[in-house]
Amino acid sequence: MLGEYPIQGRRAADISASIERAVGAGALKPGQLLPPMRELAARLGVNPNTVAAAYRTLRERGVIETAGRRGSRVRPAPATTGRDHIRVDVPEGVRDVSHGNPDPALLPPLAPAFAAAAEAGDRDPVLYGDTPVEPELARMARAGLEADGVPDGPLAVVSGALDGVERVLAAHLKPGDTVAVEDPGWGRTFDLVPALGLRTVPVGVDDEGPLAGEVREALARGARALIVTDRAQNPTGAVLSAPRARALRSVLAEYPGTLLIEDDHGHGIVELPLHPLAGATRHWAFVRSVAKAYGPDLRLAVLTGDAVTVDRVRGRQRLGPGWVSRLTQRAVVRLWADHAVDGRAVAAAYGRRREALIGALARRGIAAHGRSGMNVWVPVPDETGAVARLLHAGWAVAPGARFRMSAPPGIRVTVSSLTQDEIGPLADAIAAAVGPAPARAYV
Repeated sequence: MLGEYPIQGRRAADISASIERAVGAGALKPGQLLPPMRELAARLGVNPNTVAAAYRTLRERGVIETAGRRGSRVRPAPATTGRDHIRVDVPEGVRDVSHGNPDPALLPPLAPAFAAAAEAGDRDPVLYGDTPVEPELARMARAGLEADGVPDGPLAVVSGALDGVERVLAAHLKPGDTVAVEDPGWGRTFDLVPALGLRTVPVGVDDEGPLAGEVREALARGARALIVTDRAQNPTGAVLSAPRARALRSVLAEYPGTLLIEDDHGHGIVELPLHPLAGATRHWAFVRSVAKAYGPDLRLAVLTGDAVTVDRVRGRQRLGPGWVSRLTQRAVVRLWADHAVDGRAVAAAYGRRREALIGALARRGIAAHGRSGMNVWVPVPDETGAVARLLHAGWAVAPGARFRMSAPPGIRVTVSSLTQDEIGPLADAIAAAVGPAPARAYV
């Protein structure tokens, strides 16, 4: 069961540390089954309760998962390992359309904005005890959120969308609580939630967002939180429509105690309007990142929500990093003020590439999805085979296993840097790897 790796320890802390070291070093692989508690206890000469405590610690740390009588096993993406183990190693000469990055040519130059921010910092340095949010950033962010229909609320600045999601979950939930997540959805969310000691329950997604019926079912079964991507959903490109938003608001009205988290990471690269759910429950948070429009390395997102949620996020932030660099905040203000990114032009550029690939695939009998953003989701009957055949043909795509729990298999193609000349050859390669199939939903 464990090959040659010996689990060691007499105390629960030592046993859990031994297993966690093995997972981090790769001696215990993702998905590998661990010994039953009584069997391991007998082997180590300890009480079964000691092993039970060790396994509980590992579950809460996101290292292992337990499925009743089927036993405990290392999580598919344990918190102690890199999160990209389900990936494609791209050989030299293979075109990489798996990465999920924006087109560098569509990102603004950062040097002028940071130079201006540094000059302002020299004149007015930020010191301990200063306000954590740049006043002008707060003013501009609030104006943008208000224009998009997001309710008024206090603001915090966090280190990217996922950092905001993690802080909000930690502010309200306790280990063992269940979080409803989109499926297919953002793979890092699937990893983050268990790493916090929380459980995930999948809800299906179509082109208009999470399915209201499945959200209702998840909440009825006890899910305490719901995470929704408003636009540029990764990997499907779904956009929350007005009718779907109304349906979800109706569901949330039945469960007002639900913690609602909305991710608007697509702001600045999507032309389609926002239909926020914010305010539909007592506790909510709305996170807007600058990564896709201005650059992932900025590591900055604006977070708003109800007063209790934002106060808890700020309080915990004060005990850790304290604040997100005001130098970076000032640079973002300068980027916004200078209109360094023409959101409509960027959205149109990504839209042309998505629609060109989806259209080319349709002409070859292949159904694909991508209403917004920089990715196209292609349902496939044989995910592993499709990825391997495309790699052999010179194209690296992302395996759908990174983005799904119970949803049918698929592959994700990042179109952000595709040229017009590449659309046809890529569509040919996908058609050859997948084969014509009837249109299928990805729920």
